Amino acid sequence: MHAMLPLLDQLAFPAIRRGQLEALQINLTYRCNQRCLHCHVNAGPTRTEAMTDESLALLHQVIDAHSVRTLDLTGGAPEMHPRFRELVLHARREGLRVIDRCNLTILSEPGYEDLAQFLADQGVEVSASLPCYSRDNVDKQRGDGVFDASIVGLQMLNKLGYGMQGSGLILNLVYNPQGASLPPAQAQLEADYKRHLAEDFGIVFNNLLTITNQPIARFGSTLVSKGQFNSYMQLLRDSYRPENLEPLMCRSLVSVDWQGYLYDCDFNQMLDLPLVLPEVIGRDRPHLRDLLGANLDGNPIVTRDHCYACTAGQGSSCGGALND
Repeated sequence: MHAMLPLLDQLAFPAIRRGQLEALQINLTYRCNQRCLHCHVNAGPTRTEAMTDESLALLHQVIDAHSVRTLDLTGGAPEMHPRFRELVLHARREGLRVIDRCNLTILSEPGYEDLAQFLADQGVEVSASLPCYSRDNVDKQRGDGVFDASIVGLQMLNKLGYGMQGSGLILNLVYNPQGASLPPAQAQLEADYKRHLAEDFGIVFNNLLTITNQPIARFGSTLVSKGQFNSYMQLLRDSYRPENLEPLMCRSLVSVDWQGYLYDCDFNQMLDLPLVLPEVIGRDRPHLRDLLGANLDGNPIVTRDHCYACTAGQGSSCGGALND
């Protein structure tokens, strides 16, 4: 059982509003073949939550109805949803950029041996979590053997052309700190990653995306158990930079949970803070069906103190640093 997290302040963070909707981030399932310390959705092998056929059908309609340009698939391990490939095929036929937030080890799991080839055939952009180029650090955070399996996955993707100049197959790596600290400068860390992975394993990739750990869910509980929650929150507040407000991902992205409900971001989803739509006030919460006819421009974004994680230092988003 996770430690009880302190209540997050809803008044302190600056008020922000949405711009045009450009991306849908879909949490297809909480099921995952790993159970990582930093995981803000508490994903793992025993989780059973997965998006229903009804919600997937609505998602197809939303893709067709809106000028959404990006479909960002996450989890858990999104590839473990039984209709993952069907969704990818639909989105690619509609001309959408599709991002698969891949943990790399899934590529070697039984039953997924052809997954890398499928991703390459469909031109899916892979954002692969690799919290360090050191075996000890990765296995400490993600479990014994995860680093070696991740390297195998990266080599598999490289053989298909991922990360290679001119291939059009984008391979980005995702870094998050080991503990209660901000990520280092993204550009310098990317150079270190590229040098070490090339020299040690012959691996190439496009970009490194640095993401600040959110003080919620599994990582937040760890902070509480170590007596570090308050000091980490103070670090985030003290490191706030107002110039990071404008490029925040929540201005152009809607997060959708496995039941089809809508949130301003994946972190709000985990805190059960639904997106606010004036036309659905009085009902439970907005759903994919409400997005079919909604215009979100200027819509207020639901914020709490955890939002400081996205605006601290160089800033943080699913696309990496905001102002490196």
